[in-house]
Formats: sequence, structure tokens, C-alpha cells
Amino acid sequence: MLRGTVTSSVWSTKRVEGIPAGAFLEVELDGGARLIAFDVLGSGIGERVLIVQGSVAASWFPAEKSPPIDALIIGSIDETV
Repeated sequence: MLRGTVTSSVWSTKRVEGIPAGAFLEVELDGGARLIAFDVLGSGIGERVLIVQGSVAASWFPAEKSPPIDALIIGSIDETV
């Protein structure tokens, strides 16, 4: 699981059929790397989020309709202690 901050939205005029409602967001990970993650929670710019990748991200979607999504935002970080 990764932690990061949403830095911007990614607009795409063409998408693979079968991608569910949601948004592509650019996230800066702790440590400085960046990635594009799919968001179904409605996260906003500046929000701290939790991200899963690979088979864990894909398993959130129904198996027969699994879209080609490699990174998925699964939570919003309220605080860390």
C-alpha cells in the first residue's frame, strides 16, 4: 500500500470501454515519485490518499468486467500518528 497526495486531475477524451465511473488522478507519492491512480471516492487536489497497485487494485472490480487499471485509490488519510 502506498501513501501520497493528489496533485492534479488527468483528463482523457478516449478511454477503454468498460472503465467504470471515476477519475484518473496524478498522485505524488511519499518520496517524490508520481503515478496515475483511478479514483472512485471523489478525492480532491491536495488530499492525502492510500493507493493499492497490481492484482490488489484489479481485484476490486468484478472479475468478468475487470478494466485495465493498475493503481486504485482506496482511502483518504485523515491523520497519521
